[in-house]
Amino acid sequence: MLSLLHGLSLPEVGLGAVFVIAFVSATLLPLGSEPAVFALVKLHPELFWPTVLVATAGNTLGGMTSWAIGLGAHQLIDRERGAATHLKALEWLERFGPKACLLAWLPLLGDPLCALAGWLKFPGLPCAIYMAIGKFLRYLTMTWLLLWAARGVELPAWLLRAVG
Repeated sequence: MLSLLHGLSLPEVGLGAVFVIAFVSATLLPLGSEPAVFALVKLHPELFWPTVLVATAGNTLGGMTSWAIGLGAHQLIDRERGAATHLKALEWLERFGPKACLLAWLPLLGDPLCALAGWLKFPGLPCAIYMAIGKFLRYLTMTWLLLWAARGVELPAWLLRAVG
């Protein structure tokens, strides 16, 4: 098991693994990407920014996949029913529009939120931008806090200046 984790943490494999795990964890499948991000950064502190950016990209694309599924489901149901479908419970989300996707980073709520944004036919590009901002801030904060809490990891001076 340890050799598998070590193999996945190699820089040439690790960033790809982080991307895939972050992508899958942003769908409705129950998976967390923070352990993979933390493990790679702990073993390779010089990969802090590339890891955070790759995780953000994968997680945002996964969120947009949920958005597309929501959009497709809405269109399919509208076509089958022959009429527009609207759920009263979603009216509060409509008030916020694509900005609600800033909350896509939230555990348990974020993934369905992306699908609901698609269901409500929010425009894709603004949703992707808001998702990316929220997810980037989550990865930046969580990774920095985990590294700080681990304290056994000596962070490079440039990283301490950048996030400190």
